[in-house]
Amino acid sequence: MQDSTPIAVGIDVGGTKTHLRAEAGGNPGPGQSAVADHVRMSVADHVRMSRGWRPHDPLSAAAWLAALIDEALPQGARPAAVAVGGHACETPRQCEEIRSALHTLLGVPCLVVGDAELLVPAAGLDKGVGLVAGTGSVAVGRLPGGDTVQVGGWGAVLGDEGGSAGLVREAARALWAAHDRGDPPDALAARLIAAFGVPEVPALGAALESATQPSAEWGRHAPSVFAAAEDGSTLARLVIAEGGRALASLVVRLAGRGVPVDDVVVAGSTVLVQPALYEAFTDALAEALPSARPRPLRVPPVEGAVALARSLR
Repeated sequence: MQDSTPIAVGIDVGGTKTHLRAEAGGNPGPGQSAVADHVRMSVADHVRMSRGWRPHDPLSAAAWLAALIDEALPQGARPAAVAVGGHACETPRQCEEIRSALHTLLGVPCLVVGDAELLVPAAGLDKGVGLVAGTGSVAVGRLPGGDTVQVGGWGAVLGDEGGSAGLVREAARALWAAHDRGDPPDALAARLIAAFGVPEVPALGAALESATQPSAEWGRHAPSVFAAAEDGSTLARLVIAEGGRALASLVVRLAGRGVPVDDVVVAGSTVLVQPALYEAFTDALAEALPSARPRPLRVPPVEGAVALARSLR
């Protein structure tokens, strides 16, 4: 297959799961017939956990990606081009170092970008903002000259407001403040105490601090925040509303730096499955930037990686 039909490999490395999709056909390579552009066949569609992904170690990250490709593709198949959207790929220098190492291993055109950069091409757009709110939160866009600008994405301990881990952190902070005021525990307290398996609100601090992987370990309890809001917790509703405003503020920051924000492509395992958070975000965005159009992504972000891989050939 590889001799006659090029294989484009797209990889979306998320904070929790990684999605690889490979397609044969697409844009024809040198000497290929243009008819290949109209015949795209699925070669692989592979999902696995992102355990072992270390984007701040370029050689390790490249080796991890190469092993994933070898694992996912059929025996004997080799990629003609690879594009990766990587969680915690935060700077152009970091992305370039991983790309260079991956190219050395594979010997084919490669591209590595932050995972939020997959959203705009996945939506079939040439420009716009990609906003992810899953385990963490980040927004990215491009200046008119083509330079990438990323905001947010600072991790569960310091940032990621509006992502699942950030919501749990802020819910715990709200509960501690209520406890300090002498307020009686509400539904949010009951839900988080049960989720973390602790006896009372003050014990939440030790439970959060004991996490070895805060993003994943905190983030998995986010459904408790939304359930508490449905139970009538005013604190939970305030946390969600503030999370939506924090997501909108990421787009505002990009606009302030000169990034076109007419279209905001939204994805993520938290914001798109929790209507209360999505509504809080869109309400805040409409107030801050009335001309910005939020667009929920209806296809997997890996589609953007495949589109970028096809563009490399």
